[in-house]
Amino acid sequence: MAMMPAPASAVRPVGDHLREWRQRRRLSQLDLACEADISTRHLSFLETGRARPSREMVLHLAERLEIPLRERNLLLVAAGFAPVFAERPLDDPALCAAQQAIDLVLAGHEPYPALAVDRHWRLVAANGAVGRLLDGVDPAQLAPPLNVLRLSLHPAGLAPRILNLREWRDHLLARLRRQIELTADPVLEDLLAELAAYPMPYQAAPAHHRLQPGVVVPFRLETAAGPLELISTTTIFGTPIDVTLSELAIEAFYPADAATAERLRRLAAAQT
Repeated sequence: MAMMPAPASAVRPVGDHLREWRQRRRLSQLDLACEADISTRHLSFLETGRARPSREMVLHLAERLEIPLRERNLLLVAAGFAPVFAERPLDDPALCAAQQAIDLVLAGHEPYPALAVDRHWRLVAANGAVGRLLDGVDPAQLAPPLNVLRLSLHPAGLAPRILNLREWRDHLLARLRRQIELTADPVLEDLLAELAAYPMPYQAAPAHHRLQPGVVVPFRLETAAGPLELISTTTIFGTPIDVTLSELAIEAFYPADAATAERLRRLAAAQT
């Protein structure tokens, strides 16, 4: 069972990490102390290095702060303990059941598009419906590792065929900013800077759609079968104890109207 290596930044005191995550969650010491059922004085001592946390306390505070498993390992190493959360590749025999579950979900979602991505939005798996929507995309954008956010917003990707590009772009960038807030991931920060710098062609205000504004943002895409209007859901593994599984998400798209459902069925039938 492979464990996470200790990053170079792990030499920083564990108290510095705890304080950063508390501030990132916009909690005062009193807020976190109440959440964790410890005294504010003890938390202050932990953050300043006047007290050393036990392994159990590190994990307890990490749970209350909703720190990702990858960073929980880093906290443990900074406190002088071995990491406890394994990180295996998805094709590891130990994750066979998870891989099978992903494949079943993706296949079962046909003829509607669904895909699995890792923490950096790199494509892990996709069903056939996704491939049927990629006509006209520059092959360079499909070379692995394929980043689905880049594929969506790049001028040589899907962007020219997204009918509500400005709305969809704002939605994706907002999701990415939120993810950065939660994870403090520098790779995602670089990705955000790249995507935000893509040229945004003039686009009139989005056409009226049936979905209630402020509730869900539709994905409207022009295809050979006609325009599609889709809504998406995100599924994650519940209570994972493996870093890889904790960072996987399945994005499933559903037709927002009967016309879209019929067009997706036609696209699927044309390739059978």
